[in-house]
Amino acid sequence: MRKIIEIRAAEGGEDSKLFCKDLAQAYIKFAHSKGWATRLINEYPGQVEIEVQGTDLSGLENEPGGHRIQRVPPTERKGRVHTSTVTVAIIDATESQRAVAIPTIDLKIEWYSGTGAGGQHRNKHQNSCRITHIPTGEVATAQCRSRQNSLDMAMTDIQTRIDNLTKNQYNNNIANDRRHQVGSGMRGDKIRTYRFQDDVVKDHNSEKTASVKKVMAGNFELLWKE
Repeated sequence: MRKIIEIRAAEGGEDSKLFCKDLAQAYIKFAHSKGWATRLINEYPGQVEIEVQGTDLSGLENEPGGHRIQRVPPTERKGRVHTSTVTVAIIDATESQRAVAIPTIDLKIEWYSGTGAGGQHRNKHQNSCRITHIPTGEVATAQCRSRQNSLDMAMTDIQTRIDNLTKNQYNNNIANDRRHQVGSGMRGDKIRTYRFQDDVVKDHNSEKTASVKKVMAGNFELLWKE
């Protein structure tokens, strides 16, 4: 099983971006404590994506949403407490890279004579291939001197087209799921509050509290529902 933990800065400017990196490190520590493999996919200012692979990742379902932070940022010179937010989304990556298996029954294969340059062989022999993917209406054609080459080329083309359609649908589903998970990203739309000055984290779903230091060391289970 593979999932992607996506952390994005929301409100709060620079400290929101800094906390993305802090939270990412905490999730990596948590994953390693579980024996899960991790891989850093992307890291930009204000966005970190971590792939996690393991046998049972169901506990990560407790993490999506807005995370509010109250602390004195490392960049704050006057000691003032700032409030900022980041959002966390948990994305199922198991199916994201798989090629689509196309059932033969979904394909309509037609043969026809070629057109254009190529001489009498292309124009008189039905070696050109047209493949229609019936469920989507996608069409691929190929005109080669042999039927097998035309079939192979058209099959490669239709496979690429269906893979791209599936990938686009996957990305659209992920975008919709992400919006549902993270909410608005505003300070009032939160699942958890980290009060560094009091060393307290409160989870607003479970109503549990724990030490900020312990949670940032990767002990997220302290905040989860029983």
